[in-house]
Amino acid sequence: MPANAADGHRDVVRHDWTRAEAQAIHDLPFNDLLFRAATVQRRHFDPNKVQLARLLSIKTGGCAEDCGYCSQSAHHESGLKASKLMEVQRVIAEAKKAKEQGATRYCMGAAWRSPKSRDMDSVVAMVEGVKALGMETCMTLGMLSDTDVAQLQHAGLDYYNHNIDTSERYYSEIIKTRSFSDRLDTLARVREAGIKVCSGGIVGLGETIEDRIDMLITLANLDEHPESVPINMLIPIPGTPLENRKKVDPIAFIRVIALARIMMPTSFVRLSAGRTEMSEETQALCFFAGANSIFCGDTLLTADNPGEDKDQALFNKLGIEPMVLEGQPAASTADTTDTEHAGCGCSGTTTCQTATSGL
Repeated sequence: MPANAADGHRDVVRHDWTRAEAQAIHDLPFNDLLFRAATVQRRHFDPNKVQLARLLSIKTGGCAEDCGYCSQSAHHESGLKASKLMEVQRVIAEAKKAKEQGATRYCMGAAWRSPKSRDMDSVVAMVEGVKALGMETCMTLGMLSDTDVAQLQHAGLDYYNHNIDTSERYYSEIIKTRSFSDRLDTLARVREAGIKVCSGGIVGLGETIEDRIDMLITLANLDEHPESVPINMLIPIPGTPLENRKKVDPIAFIRVIALARIMMPTSFVRLSAGRTEMSEETQALCFFAGANSIFCGDTLLTADNPGEDKDQALFNKLGIEPMVLEGQPAASTADTTDTEHAGCGCSGTTTCQTATSGL
């Protein structure tokens, strides 16, 4: 518990949220909502530390899923060419570079509906190789069979990312090649195997406010909350069905961040894809509202990301420091760019521009 947390106060971690309760919180006057979310965060986390994650696309494009937001879908004319699965040694080399730059958790995403058995040996070798570097591992590979999960668990995978994307009601408007229940089934398999869960969604798909709330209710009412909850702002990609979606209102987006923090008080809430479209002021309010994790680096799978220089400049303005893994030495103020980074995020379940694919 952080030193500045409220004395002796704990939030009850609930799994029985109703729409009426969640809607009432979401609709609070903005200042009241921010105050409540910030208070919850301070009970469980240091409000001036943010978890950082690095993400690599290990297999890009050609995905059989038809996710309307995704540049990597074979159904869309986004101009993105399909690639083969990266060689294991190249992935490990990239992870080593990330570690040298301060990363402690490495997230790997493949544009698949689900992995083929012939690829699992390479995936397992990637997990084992990255772990041998002393880093935490996260994968997002789409849907998983029991056999896939067992192999990943045996390899020592720490986190699996698989976003639910939106509400169950709106889901079929965005994706038709798999069902909402398919995503929940994969999350259940991962959880049963003892692998930590990273699951969130995307704001700006054309959904209603009620859909955004229902998405968070689904996650908060799981038997165990996801350890990481990535909230993505849609990046409309030319050639995808959602290329003409309107930009999300920043205040509306911040309300989703705050509600996620309140409903899942001990989870990391990740400010994921779409940060390139956010002003520094919007990001600062997201951190105040409970976001305490981001992706570092210049790209998220196939989408642009602000980059470490911009992130460090913003952190300096806000007095925020990168979070360190337990047992790792804290970086000096003169060397914050090389701080040990923690966190995974990946954001969705069908690798995509929004870092969703599973991220």
